Amino acid sequence: MKILVTGGAGFIGSWLVESLLAAGHGVTVVDNLSPQIHGALPTPDVGWLQRPDSGVEFIRADVRDRDAMDQALAGVDAVVHLAAETGTGQSMYQISHYYDVNQQATASLFEAIVTRHRHVRRVILASSRSVYGEGAYRLHDQLLVPPSRALSRLEAGQFEPVGPNGEPLELVPTPESALALPASVYAATKLANETLGSVMASTYGLKVVALRFQNVYGERQSLRNPYTGILSIFSNRMRQGLPINIFEDGLESRDFVHVSDVARAIRLGLEADLPPFTVTNVGSGVPTPVLHVADLLRQQLGSTSELQVTGDYRAGDIRHCYADLTQARAVLGFAPEIGLEQGLQAFCDWVMTQPVLVDRSAQALKELTQAGLGKSSS
Repeated sequence: MKILVTGGAGFIGSWLVESLLAAGHGVTVVDNLSPQIHGALPTPDVGWLQRPDSGVEFIRADVRDRDAMDQALAGVDAVVHLAAETGTGQSMYQISHYYDVNQQATASLFEAIVTRHRHVRRVILASSRSVYGEGAYRLHDQLLVPPSRALSRLEAGQFEPVGPNGEPLELVPTPESALALPASVYAATKLANETLGSVMASTYGLKVVALRFQNVYGERQSLRNPYTGILSIFSNRMRQGLPINIFEDGLESRDFVHVSDVARAIRLGLEADLPPFTVTNVGSGVPTPVLHVADLLRQQLGSTSELQVTGDYRAGDIRHCYADLTQARAVLGFAPEIGLEQGLQAFCDWVMTQPVLVDRSAQALKELTQAGLGKSSS
C-alpha cells in the first residue's frame, strides 16, 4: 500500500514509518515539526528524514492546510492520522486551539477523502484511553465509569473515585464497551473524532479504525514538551538531580505501553480484515502506580533525585485506567511484547544520549494553577 502518515515525524509516527518501510509499503508524511515538540530549530531524531534515499515523501505542512493535504492524499490507499496536540492539562485552557488542530483538522481530512480522494479506503485514527475518563470500576455486580473527580475532592486529598453514594470501587480493566466520559478537552476532541469516523464509515464505505492508545512511552518521545509525557519530564529532571513532583499521593496508576508495540498495533489495523468501523484498545493491560514507575526510572538512570509526593493535581487527570485487551487480541491479533522494565531500560539508554534540557514542567503546572485548574505546591 501507499500510506499517508500525518504527524509522521513525531514520536509514534517515526516508529510507524520505519515499520511500514520495512514491510514494503510506500509512505508519505505530513508534519509541521511543531516547536513545542521538536524545538525552535527542529532537528527530529528520525533517520529517514535525514536520508534523501529513504523512500519517504516528506511534506512539511500543517494538517489544516488544504492544499498540502490534497497533495499528500494523491494516490494513497490509507491514512494513519496521528497529528494532534496532546497535552491534557494544556487543553483545558487552550480550548479553541485544541479543537481546531485535533477536531477541525480531522473533519477537513475526512471531507477531503470523501469529496476529492475516494481512492483512500482506510483511515486509522489515533484515539486515546482518555475518552473513558476515570475508566472502568466494579460496584457489586455492576460495571460503571464514575464521573470526573471534583476539584474540591482533589483539594481535600480525596483522590480515589467513589460510587454514587460514596461507596468504594474495585478497579477493573476497561473494555471498549465502557461508557465514554471524557474528563478533558483533549479527550473530548478524541471522542468527537471517533464519532465522526463512525459516520464516515457507515455513510461512505470507508474502513475507519480508532485505536485507543494508553500511555505510550519509549525512545524518541519528545523531551521538550512540558505538557505531556511524565517519563520525559521525570527523566529530564532526574538527570539534573532535581526533585520529582509526584502528583496526588503517587498511587494513581497508568497503563504504560512501549511505542514499538503501538506501531505494530497500527500496522495490524492497516492490514486486518475488519468491519467498516472498529474501535480497539491498545495498551499493556497492566496498571502501574506513578510512584513505582518513577522509582524504576530513577534506579535505571542512577539518579539521586528525591521523589516528592506533593498532593499537587491537575484538572483533567484521571486516577486509574488500564486496557482490557480482549478485543485487541480478537480483531487485530495484538498482544504487547515489551514489558515495562525492558521498555524503560531501552528508554533510559536512549535518554542518556540526548542533551539535558531546561525543565519547564513547573511553568506548565503554574499556567494550569493560574487558570484555577490545578494545584502547585511550589
